[in-house]
Amino acid sequence: MSTGRSTTLSEPTEIRTYKGEDRALRADRLGTAGLLLSVLAASAPLMVVAGVMPTIFGVMGIVGQPLLFVILGVVLALFSIGYAEMSRHVHNAGAFYAYIARGLGPTAGACASVVALVAYSAMQVGVYGILGFEISGLFATYLDVELAWWIPALLAVAATGALGWLKIDLNAKVLGVLLLIECALVVVFDAAALGKPGPEGLSLTAFDPSTLTGAGLGTALCFCIAAFVGFEQSPVYAEETSKPHIVVSRVMFLGVGFVALFFAFSAWALTVATGPAAITDAAAASGPGLLFELTEARLGATFTDVLHVLFVTGMFAAMLSFHNVVARYAFAMGREGLLPARFGRTNPGTGAPATGSLLQTGIAAVVVAVFALTDDLPTGDPTAPVLHLFTWMGSVGALGVTVLMAASSFAVIAFFVRRGTAGAQVWRLVAAGLAGLALIGIALYTVKDFAVLVGAEKGSALSWALPAIIAVAALGGLAHGLYLKSRRPEVHARIGLGNEAFRLDQAAESTPHD
Repeated sequence: MSTGRSTTLSEPTEIRTYKGEDRALRADRLGTAGLLLSVLAASAPLMVVAGVMPTIFGVMGIVGQPLLFVILGVVLALFSIGYAEMSRHVHNAGAFYAYIARGLGPTAGACASVVALVAYSAMQVGVYGILGFEISGLFATYLDVELAWWIPALLAVAATGALGWLKIDLNAKVLGVLLLIECALVVVFDAAALGKPGPEGLSLTAFDPSTLTGAGLGTALCFCIAAFVGFEQSPVYAEETSKPHIVVSRVMFLGVGFVALFFAFSAWALTVATGPAAITDAAAASGPGLLFELTEARLGATFTDVLHVLFVTGMFAAMLSFHNVVARYAFAMGREGLLPARFGRTNPGTGAPATGSLLQTGIAAVVVAVFALTDDLPTGDPTAPVLHLFTWMGSVGALGVTVLMAASSFAVIAFFVRRGTAGAQVWRLVAAGLAGLALIGIALYTVKDFAVLVGAEKGSALSWALPAIIAVAALGGLAHGLYLKSRRPEVHARIGLGNEAFRLDQAAESTPHD
């Protein structure tokens, strides 16, 4: 029986089980609420409000950050139109690379698979830096104990790895509780800021388009894109959801809408609390401490102490969310021959992608250990894990995800054109094309301003070496795809097919041979 690329699914569902049950993710583990909480946890609301927003205000000087979230919300909603429609036809834990493979071909899919693995892994590992630094600060403040940042970071690596072995519905409950508490605390601050505004009152200046000017706009775009990251992960869990052709697309739109409105409102609340004219100076002076200073003045020390603790748990939720995604990408790649076959196995007891989880745990442990040994040696700067591990890895990851979203937009167009259904999908394809062009522009802006993004001097090797990580990953994936096409064409033909490849194998085995 042929296994060529022309084979497609006639219904918006795929066979969930096949010979060798340990090679299938467990179906029907997540509903709309569980999936939404899992993917939104990656956006880490408190980390964005306390860490990302003051950086955009203070370092990049962009007063119009609230408007930026609204604009990006529109761009990503356009992206989601085509992406969500694709999710109805392709259910694969490889998400980005599977869609790109089905639209632009298996070789492009192999290229995207490595970029996705590197990008999400970088974002996950980067959070360990700021988490370790914050926990170290809590020990110094409340217990008068000096604790090296890398100790809690490595403990978090172990805890995240352990949870990665458990059932995804249990993970969703952990993520959901942490996320809801975070959001509630941020809403309390927002209300307090509006109830006790700064000297300019309830000013809407931050929504004036003229406030988006400045040399830091390109870097601000990348930081804001990173704040949105999470909504696009919902197709990764398609094989583990009930009614994936409905739930996945629903969660995508809910995720984009929630993040855009929640962060736009919270960023505006920060400008109201200080006054739009003072927000950049206040953020530059206080950095991540800005939110805590504003809450202490309005809500008291006890609330601020709780906020500090939830800041840590929110980061842990984000790490677990990214960990789960990386593990599932590795599982999908192992199942299709892009990684060794053992990565395509699940834990028999929990249905979790165990080997992929171990891979990400190992990568995180190595990177944290390297930064612990070398990162602060030249200056002894205690903020090094935040400024370097968090900023460098987070920026690399955000760039990679932006590139993947742009490629996926054009893959959606190609997919429906090749199926001969472009006419019926024309408005969705136009939306995908517009989103793809906008995302390419954001990626180019990001590369251009990467020195600012990572706090390096203009002309520094970091300004090209860090974005080059994504380029090297893409070239490595491309080379691997070309190798498979030449030497293992049967594996190459299955890239992006997921469970369907095994359905074809079963059908071939059951067909009588002469």
